[in-house]
Amino acid sequence: MKKVIGVLVLFIGLNAFAQKREMKSEMTPDQMATLSTKKMTLALDLTESQQAKVYVLELEHATERLAKMEARKQARENGTTKNLSSDQRYEMQSKMLDQRIEQKKKMKSVLTKEQFEKWEKMAHHRNREGRKGKHQKGEKKGHKNNEDRHND
Repeated sequence: MKKVIGVLVLFIGLNAFAQKREMKSEMTPDQMATLSTKKMTLALDLTESQQAKVYVLELEHATERLAKMEARKQARENGTTKNLSSDQRYEMQSKMLDQRIEQKKKMKSVLTKEQFEKWEKMAHHRNREGRKGKHQKGEKKGHKNNEDRHND
């Protein structure tokens, strides 16, 4: 009986998690850009002019992201993503980095020096949050990370 209840709880939890992911993908590029602009306005104290410029950049970025997500979804369904050559992987990563550089240049032209520095810190923080569940280099399962070891 305990096993049945445990399986049922696990199933309900996984089902709820799957529904949350679906809801996230239902936002339009306009909605994503609006939310992102509002978050940046709160964090960076953007002016009206800056808000309008950032909205345009975020809308462009969100539209590109959704197009890429659709392309990846199609490629996954066709089975073409599993066997990418090293040149194809290099090309993908190179394009991604070029787009990041371009986004950074555009943001730098819109924001003040102080705002840009804070934006970069926010972006760095977001990247670290995305990797939270993954093990950092040098960490092993069942061990505390290096900072905790030195604090003991």
